[in-house]
Amino acid sequence: MISFKHAWDGIVYSFLSQPNFQVHAFFTLLVVCAGRYFSIGSGEWIVLIFTIAMVFVAEMVNTSIECMTDLLTLDYHIAAKRAKDVSAGMVLMTAIFAVIIGAVIFLPYFGTFFM
Repeated sequence: MISFKHAWDGIVYSFLSQPNFQVHAFFTLLVVCAGRYFSIGSGEWIVLIFTIAMVFVAEMVNTSIECMTDLLTLDYHIAAKRAKDVSAGMVLMTAIFAVIIGAVIFLPYFGTFFM
């Protein structure tokens, strides 16, 4: 049971301390509202939920890597920079593909909406 508390603490820490996590949460709210408004299908929901989860997981892995790197050294090391850059790139790639997936799902609905 204590492991769930620690896991929850990690989620809360990520949300409260990471501005990008908050941005992802905001866009998640918009996507969920749009999905409900357009009554998207269950297959589309599955893809969106998985995509949303991947973005949040990537952001949390990035935060973990940054915290661990800072714990190991506050001095400049090229390896520390690369670890942080690659983990930040992981989040960016995940977010870019999330936008593409969102566009594939929602553009037909928006097209119908504006016609």
